[in-house]
Amino acid sequence: MPSLEIKGFVEASFSDWDGKVSTVVFFPGCNLRCPFCQNGDLILRPAELPTVAFASLSGYLERHRGWIDGVVLTGGEPTLLDGLADFVRSIRALGLEIKLDTNGTNPRVIEDLFGAGLVDYTAMDVKAPLDERYHRAAGVRVDIGEIRRSIEVVRSRGQDSYEFRTTLVPGLVGEDDVMEIARSLEGAARYVLQKFMPDKCLDTSLRRAIPFTDAAAHDLARRATAHVGSCFYRGKAGTILSLPQGPD
Repeated sequence: MPSLEIKGFVEASFSDWDGKVSTVVFFPGCNLRCPFCQNGDLILRPAELPTVAFASLSGYLERHRGWIDGVVLTGGEPTLLDGLADFVRSIRALGLEIKLDTNGTNPRVIEDLFGAGLVDYTAMDVKAPLDERYHRAAGVRVDIGEIRRSIEVVRSRGQDSYEFRTTLVPGLVGEDDVMEIARSLEGAARYVLQKFMPDKCLDTSLRRAIPFTDAAAHDLARRATAHVGSCFYRGKAGTILSLPQGPD
């Protein structure tokens, strides 16, 4: 039985994997401190969150075969965890697909998972243009070379197997930044702009920030499509840990 800590799971999500009903599994810990992160407790105080037994997750998935299409691995940053590959094998043995949410700081782990055929879809964050601005958006110093390598590893997959995504954070990511990111992803199959959610930001000063209007975000996505296969605005930045969790 996999030994990874699970800090919660959302039983059925319709928004975390486009076109699929997914169970979203949250892992603790992250090597970044993005000021707009919505899962502060998961990142800073994971020991204070209850741990969900793998049997609870696998039991739920067994009972809902034919309803759940796949499992989303998120956090936190899943690629930091020893034993992730074994965890994925246990999920895939149930006949389910796997989506990996990643910040792209561990390209070797991503490449190993791909090489073992363990990931069906990948969503990689590209938080800012690939220069000094990235460190501010990530909240720590980042090896930009590793981010670039992860981009190439992810985009080497089939066109239907990945997306890159950027959260539209006021003061951190502006219109010009998005266009610069899009140019750095030139030819990528899919680029998603995500809605900024101010209410639970790790940096409390951002909780007063005013998000892009939907109209402005949709227009920006239209402009970015000049550089990528498709770009669209997702009006929800993804499931956060405060939503209903699986049973202990």
